Formats: sequence, structure tokens, C-alpha cells
Amino acid sequence: MEAAGAYGARKAGSVRFDPVAFFTHPRTILRLLSWVFSIVVFSCIVNEGYINIGSERLLCVFNNNADACNYVVTVGVACFLGSVCFLVLDVYFPSMSNIKDRKRAVMLDLIFSGLASFLWFVGFCFLANQWQATSPDELPLAQGADAARATIAFSFFSILTWAVLTLSALRRFLTGSNTNLFTWQHLEPAPSHARATPYPIPNGATIITTNPYQAPPFTETLDPQKLTQQRPAAPAF
Repeated sequence: MEAAGAYGARKAGSVRFDPVAFFTHPRTILRLLSWVFSIVVFSCIVNEGYINIGSERLLCVFNNNADACNYVVTVGVACFLGSVCFLVLDVYFPSMSNIKDRKRAVMLDLIFSGLASFLWFVGFCFLANQWQATSPDELPLAQGADAARATIAFSFFSILTWAVLTLSALRRFLTGSNTNLFTWQHLEPAPSHARATPYPIPNGATIITTNPYQAPPFTETLDPQKLTQQRPAAPAF
């Protein structure tokens, strides 16, 4: 469960950075897994994703389609760099004192994670289709077959990790928005155009106040007859 505070983090300076708690946090574990999966995917393509059949020209192992290999390498490198950047941002995030900066960071995480999950889904479908269309004659001695299968498998795993990261970022964003709304409703001063509330007093007059909880001033009605009766008589000499 997220710690109390704006967008899933405590107030800036309230706690010190704890490496053990940080690296055992589920979000950090998912980012590290995404980082590792990205390395595996583009490493398989770069090392064994291209084959040479009777010429100096290298062909992609996925149905000789260079677009498939280029797409996976591009997405893998982008997600590798994104994972590193968001790991650094997670370390710096609790020290952000400006709530707007936290909101921008969470929105950036939400957008990038959602886009990465979608791109990996497209890549998985694309690679699976091209691998199914690949003829065994195009891969002498099953050259690059293991790398192709590993690429497809870790592309699928990347869909899961980035999808969970997207849900985590969405949860933080919604929680932060609700917290801000609650704070605004309870801490903002009353607007200047608030409707005046009449408050009756015993002598028949009415005072106007914009604060319904403000007590009326002490008033007392003086009766002229009581003043006459209570006036002391003049001394007789």
C-alpha cells in the first residue's frame, strides 16, 4: 500500500532514502524486470537475429523481414533507457516539494508506461506472425531459432511488466488528484462573494455576517422606564 502523501509519497524531507525499502518496492522490481527484458530482447536480435545465407548480406531471422528486427531493437533500446530514467526519477521523487512537479512526473510515467506496453504488444504480435511465416529452409541448421523464440517470449513478458507499471502510475495519479481535491475543500478560505447570512438579535435588529459560525455581539435593550425608576432621588436639605 502506498505511503500517505501527495501522489504516493510522503512530504519532502520527512523520511530519508532507504535503499533496502526502495529496491524491494514492487514498482522498483517491475522497473528492473522491464530493464532486464529490454536488454534480453535487443541483445538477442543484435547477436543472433541476423543470418547470412550464401552472401555477405545479413537477413533478419523473422521471415527475412528487416522491419521486424529494426522495430524490436528500437523499442528495446527505448524501454531500456526509459527504465533507467524512471528508476532515477523514483529515487528523486520523494524529495520533490512542489506538488505540480510530482503531478508531471506521475503523468509522464503513466504516458510512457502505457505507450511502452502498447508497443510491446504490437511487437509481440508482429514477431509471432513473422516467425510463423518463416520457412525452415530459410534457417539452415535452425540458425537463430533460439534467439527468435527468446525475443518473442521476453516481448510478451515486457507487455505484462509495463502494463502493471501503467496501472500503478494510474493509481498514483488518481490518488493524488483526490488528495488535492480534499485539501482544497478544507483549507481554502471562504470566497469573497459568499452570500451574507442574517443573524437575529433580541432587540429586533439584524446583523449581517459572512461567517455563519460567528457569535453575535452582546446586546442589551435599555427600557427608559427602568432608567427613571432606578434614578436616585436628590437629597433634601
